[in-house]
Amino acid sequence: MEAQNFVALAYLVAALLFINALRGLSKHDSAQSGNTSGAIGMGIALVATIWLALDSDPGRGVAVTLILILLALAVGAVIGLRMAQKVGMTEMPQLIALLHSFVGLAAVLVGFNTFLTSAGGYGSTHTFLMGEIFLGVFIGAVTFTGSIIAYLKLSAKMKSAALTLPGRNWLNLVAVVVSVVLMVWFMNTDSVGIGLIPLIIMTIIALALGLHLVAAIGGGDMPVVVSMLNSYSGWAAAAAGFMLQNDLLIITGALVGSSGAYLSYIMCKAMNRSFVSVILGGFGQPTATAEARDYGTHTETSAEEVSTMLSTAKKVVITPGYGMAVAQAQYPVADLTKRLRESGVDVSFGIHPVAGRLPGHMNVLLAEAKVPYDVVYELDEVNDEFSDVDVVLVIGANDTVNPAAEEPGSPIEGMPVLKVWEAKNVIVFKRSMGNAGYAGVENPLFFAENTKMLLGDAKASVDSINAELTVPAN
Repeated sequence: MEAQNFVALAYLVAALLFINALRGLSKHDSAQSGNTSGAIGMGIALVATIWLALDSDPGRGVAVTLILILLALAVGAVIGLRMAQKVGMTEMPQLIALLHSFVGLAAVLVGFNTFLTSAGGYGSTHTFLMGEIFLGVFIGAVTFTGSIIAYLKLSAKMKSAALTLPGRNWLNLVAVVVSVVLMVWFMNTDSVGIGLIPLIIMTIIALALGLHLVAAIGGGDMPVVVSMLNSYSGWAAAAAGFMLQNDLLIITGALVGSSGAYLSYIMCKAMNRSFVSVILGGFGQPTATAEARDYGTHTETSAEEVSTMLSTAKKVVITPGYGMAVAQAQYPVADLTKRLRESGVDVSFGIHPVAGRLPGHMNVLLAEAKVPYDVVYELDEVNDEFSDVDVVLVIGANDTVNPAAEEPGSPIEGMPVLKVWEAKNVIVFKRSMGNAGYAGVENPLFFAENTKMLLGDAKASVDSINAELTVPAN
C-alpha cells in the first residue's frame, strides 16, 4: 500500500507538471520552460510506473519484470534517438503523424489484451468495462490508419488531394451505425469466443473508417488533420488508461485530447473551415477542384535588384512558408532582418496559422535563428497593414498568400490568407514555377503587376541579397 500511495502522489505531481507544460508552451518566451516541465513530469511518471510494476509482482519475479521493462525502455530509446538524429525540422509534421499512429495501435492492443484477460464477468461494472474496451479499440483503430494516411500525404508518398469514394458521407455514417450495433452486442456477451466476433468486425470497420476519413481531406486542410489526430491519440490514450486503471494515463490522455481538439477548432476558425466537416472527412461539403486558368506571364528579378529595393524601403514584411524550412533559409533571413533593422528599416514577420504544415512551425524556426519575438506577428495582426508596406518578401510560401482563397469555387475558398498583394512591391522566393503548392492550387499572386519572382534555392537567394545589400546608417 505504501508503494501505491507514493505512486499516486507521483502521478499527481506529474499531472501538474503536464498542465504547467501546456501553459508554458502556449507562449514563445516560456516554451522552453514548458517543454522542460513536461520532460520532468514524464520522468517522474516513468519512475513511478516502474516502481508500481515491480511492487505488484505479477508472479514472474521482480528481476524478470525489471528486465522486461528495461528491455522495452532500451528498444524505445534506441529508436527514439535514431529518429531524433535523422529527422529534420521540415519532416516534423509527418513524424508527429506517424507517432500518433503508434498511440492508436497501442490502444488497440491494450483493448484486445484487456478483453482477453477480463472477459466472462458479470454485472454493470463488467458491462461498463466492455464499453470502455470497445470505444478504446474503435478510437485507436481510427487513429492508427488515419495517422498513417496523414504521414503518407505529408511526406509526399501519396497525393495530397482529397481521395474519396462515391457516397463517402453515407459510407462513414453506415460505418458508425454498424459500430454502435456491434458495441451493444459486445457489451452484452459473456464469452471470449463470441465477444471476439463483434470486436474484430468493429476493428476492421474502424481501420477502414480512419483511412477513408483522412484520405478524403485535401492537402490544404492537412495541418488541421495533424492537430485532429493529436486529439484522437489523446482520447485513445485516455481510453487505454481506463482499461489499465491508470489515473495518470487518463489525465494525460484527456489533456492531449482536449487541447488537440481546441487547437483544431482554433485552426478551423483561422482557415474559415467547418470544424465538424473537417473532423468528419469533409462531411457535407462538395469537393472543389482547381480550375486551370491563364494568369499571364510572371516577372523575374535578381538578388541585386531586391537588395536595392530593400535598401530604400521604410517598411518590410517577411512572410515565410514551408519552402523556407526546406531550404533552411531562416539563418540568412535572420541576418537580413538584423541588418535592415539596424539601419532603421521597420521589419516584421507575418505568420499564417498553418504556415509550414504544422502550427507553430515557422515560429520555432525563427526562434531557432534568434529572430526577436516582438517582430513576429500572426495573420490577423498584420493583414490590415500591407497597404503601408514597401516590400513584402514571400519566402517559400504559397497557399497562405494565395488570392485564389477569395475566388468562389476555389479549393481553398474562404481560407484567410496574408494579403501581401496589397503591398507596393512583392518579392516571391520560389525554387521554380512548376510547383503549384501543397493544396495544388495555382497562385495568381505570382503573375501580378507588383510581384517579381526570385527563382532558385531560398537560402542561396537570401545569401546573395545579404552580399549585395548596402544599407545606410541610421
